[in-house]
Amino acid sequence: MAPVKTNNPGGPITIELRVNERIRVPEVRLVGPNGEQVGIVRIEDALRLAQEADLDLVEVAATARPPVCKLMDFGKYKYETAQKARESRRNQTNTVIKEMKLRPKIDPHDYETKKGHVVRFLRAGDKVKITIMFRGREQSRPELGFRLLQRLAEDVSELGFVESSPRQDGRNMIMVLGPHKKKSEARVDVEAEKAKKLAEHEAEQEAERKERAEQLQQHEAERAAGATKKPKGPADNLDPE
Repeated sequence: MAPVKTNNPGGPITIELRVNERIRVPEVRLVGPNGEQVGIVRIEDALRLAQEADLDLVEVAATARPPVCKLMDFGKYKYETAQKARESRRNQTNTVIKEMKLRPKIDPHDYETKKGHVVRFLRAGDKVKITIMFRGREQSRPELGFRLLQRLAEDVSELGFVESSPRQDGRNMIMVLGPHKKKSEARVDVEAEKAKKLAEHEAEQEAERKERAEQLQQHEAERAAGATKKPKGPADNLDPE
């Protein structure tokens, strides 16, 4: 392949392949469409073989001596390469670091609330920076913050791990938790969980509709039975004798 720099200094490097008549060398090392080694042939013979096979002659290693060329469907190759590039970009995720701040003497209710946020972040595949903020005399008791961070790490160990151990940073103590699952995997799990909850909700609604329909049907049947039953009148109580 021949790397070609863009006109933008310091910009990205693009790759351009020479194809067919753009390959201007006297001979090439030819590779067949299935990867078989054909050998060193004249460029005229390589172009003729490509034309006979209804394929393209593509230069895949321009710096080799002689250059390596392969017989292939170049249009199909470009399409598959573009598909792979799109898939790669789709799977790429920017690293997101969420932050959660706690006090060393946090009360149980606030701790559970904060832990719930950490669980949500890790489940979504994000890293979480945990900061313990010390004030006043609390700075002389760093072990309080250390124990709190250890407790939090143990409570969320199923979803994340300690990526950066607790360390003192001025008045704060910091720890970083990393998710067990990558962002892309976490996204799939979140979408699956949403779909599951939606299906369960729809199933509950369908069951409720069915129950209401059965109750209405039973009510209508009872009303119909009451209407067909002839009420007794005064004459029905007289003895015919």
